Amino acid sequence: MTTHKRPRPRSPLARRGTIVAIAAGVGLIAPAALSAATDGGPVEAGIVVQKVEGLPDDFAAGVDVSSVLSLEASGVTFRDDDGQVADLFDVLADHGVTHVRIRVWNDPWDSEGNGYGGGTVDVPRAVQIGERATAAGLQVLVDFHYSDFWADPAKQKAPKAWASLDAAQTAAAVGTFTTDALTQFKDAGVDVTMVQVGNETNNGVAGIACPSAGATTANWAPCAAVYQAGSAAARDVFPDALVAVHFTNPENGRYPSYAAALDGNHVDYDVFASSYYPYWHGTLANLTSSLKTVADSYDKLVMVAETSWNYTFDDGDGWQNTITTSTTNNRYAASVQGQADELSDVIRAVVDVGPAGIGAFWWEPAWLPVGPPSALDANKLLWEHDGSGWAASYAGEFDPVDAGQWFGGSSWDNQALFDVEGNPLGSLRTFQYVRTGATAPRVVTQVETVALDLRAGEPVDLPDSVAVTYNDRSVEHPTVYWSGAVSWIRGPGTYVIPGRTTTGIDVTATVDVRAENVVVNPGFEDPDTSMWAFSTAVPTIGTDTPFSGAKGVAFWSGSAYSFEVTQHIEDVPPGAYVLSATTQGTNSPSSDARELFATTSSGEVSAPLEIAGYKEWRTATVPVQVGDDGVVTVGARFALSAGAWGTLDEVRLVPAQPTVSVDTSALEAVLADAASVDRAAWTPESLAELDEAVAVAHVVQAGSQATQQDVDDATAVVQVALNGLVAVPEPTPSTSPSSSPSASATPSASASPTATASPSATPAPPTVTASRTSAHPGDTVTITATGLTVTEVEVGVASTYQKLATVPVVNGTATATVTLPANLPAGVHHVQLRNVTTGEVLAQVEITVTAASSGTLAATGAQIEGILALAGVLVLAGTAAVAVRRRRLSGGAVTH
Repeated sequence: MTTHKRPRPRSPLARRGTIVAIAAGVGLIAPAALSAATDGGPVEAGIVVQKVEGLPDDFAAGVDVSSVLSLEASGVTFRDDDGQVADLFDVLADHGVTHVRIRVWNDPWDSEGNGYGGGTVDVPRAVQIGERATAAGLQVLVDFHYSDFWADPAKQKAPKAWASLDAAQTAAAVGTFTTDALTQFKDAGVDVTMVQVGNETNNGVAGIACPSAGATTANWAPCAAVYQAGSAAARDVFPDALVAVHFTNPENGRYPSYAAALDGNHVDYDVFASSYYPYWHGTLANLTSSLKTVADSYDKLVMVAETSWNYTFDDGDGWQNTITTSTTNNRYAASVQGQADELSDVIRAVVDVGPAGIGAFWWEPAWLPVGPPSALDANKLLWEHDGSGWAASYAGEFDPVDAGQWFGGSSWDNQALFDVEGNPLGSLRTFQYVRTGATAPRVVTQVETVALDLRAGEPVDLPDSVAVTYNDRSVEHPTVYWSGAVSWIRGPGTYVIPGRTTTGIDVTATVDVRAENVVVNPGFEDPDTSMWAFSTAVPTIGTDTPFSGAKGVAFWSGSAYSFEVTQHIEDVPPGAYVLSATTQGTNSPSSDARELFATTSSGEVSAPLEIAGYKEWRTATVPVQVGDDGVVTVGARFALSAGAWGTLDEVRLVPAQPTVSVDTSALEAVLADAASVDRAAWTPESLAELDEAVAVAHVVQAGSQATQQDVDDATAVVQVALNGLVAVPEPTPSTSPSSSPSASATPSASASPTATASPSATPAPPTVTASRTSAHPGDTVTITATGLTVTEVEVGVASTYQKLATVPVVNGTATATVTLPANLPAGVHHVQLRNVTTGEVLAQVEITVTAASSGTLAATGAQIEGILALAGVLVLAGTAAVAVRRRRLSGGAVTH
């Protein structure tokens, strides 16, 4: 291969001074930590971030905030760490951001002068953003889409003004447009240090199609001419700026072929940039490997141009989010800590490439709601008027298939680095913390998702333990005891089974019971796909955007195309079945033909398949009657427009389930009673029995084959639990109250149980005692705390805090025997009980540690005086013992 080298100044990235990490609690600057940051040590913060070793001083810590002008026009404001309204760019700079990426569209306006939305970022508006970034001391990356609206792998539509141009004319137009645009940035004094020519151009650029699969020097020549034209313009206007090309989907392994095609066409560029979203783009190890291959083979710099993660699943504006509980892969927690973990991991992955790894950018961290979901109608007006949503209806003139049908608000607000009020989240400081490290009290951040996908009749084998991840990235695997509700599963359905770990963490398992599927290799996961027939070569089985598993059938073409995917099946038992398949995709207008079909001896039946948008999965179903010959052909057929792209997955032909008619009115009534219970009025033990009964009822409700007897039995179980609720004992007031509050000891079976009165006395604060007031390192100490109002506590020792145990709380009491750390220095210390979620110190007791005694010291640990058994929970606290029944069935079977 030929390697083209060009001297590249590093000064654009190096001109920033060393980033000074500023410690933050939960969004508040901690001045005392500034010296720690200056000294290079980890700072105390609200999140934990591991220091990224070898991070260059000039590493680009970037964000793309291209929607900012439209957001501000819609009334969105941003705040500093003190909660004061502040300029977004000043806030970014104060949190360690060094670069701002700005997308540029050619003409994002309709014929009447209405903006397309998504920030409506044409050249003049992009220059405004650049001026503000420069004023805040931030460098600017100009991201040319070479389109009038969104450009990504699924759509690279030519701007309106270039629609009739051929490839050579388009390249010339790109050169002229890039020169003119960058000149406006230069004249405005914008500090442009990088220019990106094209956005996620896997399949083409500026309306020119170049194949992602099988990229060669020849078939990429038209696109290469566009990149070269943009690069030449950038070199001319900003000779010191780096030139970047940008692709995505590193998981498909095609980056080497892209780089080879660029090299073969002598494209002059400096940076090979990749998008990386953990939801879709494979492992970090693969990202590093893919970028390193390009960097080493072609002497290129590399970076991540786009990444993000969600801190919540809540919708902030009434417009559906891209990432939901059904579209995430749970790689990280949906939390501020999860965002920090993701960003620090991506930065580390780029740094691991070596000196060629130069930066990472978070995509749209400030795309906030313009109003709450309750103000949806008002939000829609703002999205339309100001362009503050992802697309306005006016964009339908340019993109009738996608934006024209699915225009609306921000689908990204739950991936912002600001809360909905514009306050910076702690994760925004990750750009600083990766240079110093950051510490916080140890808390649980994520609990393993348990999901079983079973065929009817298979045993339900729930795991004996689950992975519990903490904010310091440590993982524990406590034993879990599952509800006996699992034994009430009846036939196909989706069931939620609750459980609780021995460490007191509530967990759930989702059990999806499916009827027998007669389609072979329905999700295209098996390497042997000989049972499937493809009418053309366009659809391919691969890892690009599957619905479930790792593979699906992907399809795309730059010209109009048609194809069928079919499977012929014999020896199928005669009877009624339901055929289903799931699809997603973009750029397929309603005039396209998309059908799910089945052919039997009785003829063909079909139903329309829907392509509703990227990752907008839709499942079509059609009833099928298999005849006595037992032969059926199932399949999907498509006749699609040029540029239509999508995925077909999970083709299923399952027996139709007979309808079971049951009366659930009584069950629904007792569940309503259970839901309205005042949980503060009843003992935890009796509430646990009620929760178990409710779990049984919900499983029965989910069962497609639950009988009337099952429903009646579940109703009785809930009613018994309601009748058995025990009121919380009245506290003994320190002074005689003016009245005698009491609670009804036996709730009425016919109504929701509630306490008849609430105590007027204020509960005393928690107290804690120790079995000894002085000890040596390695000695054991028994700690007893009373008056607790939480369900579990963390026991530890300070001055420099060390966790020793996590203890369940029963009836406000917790007891643990802990071993003092062998390295605990002599002096006065405090054994503390902390809230396991917030780290708040609930109570503490002083203990004097003397010099270590001779002999071997015991290891730090805990002997928790509690037993959580298969049939119950027994917690020993002083002389009190309370039993809470727990039923568990680990080896039950799904019944038909």
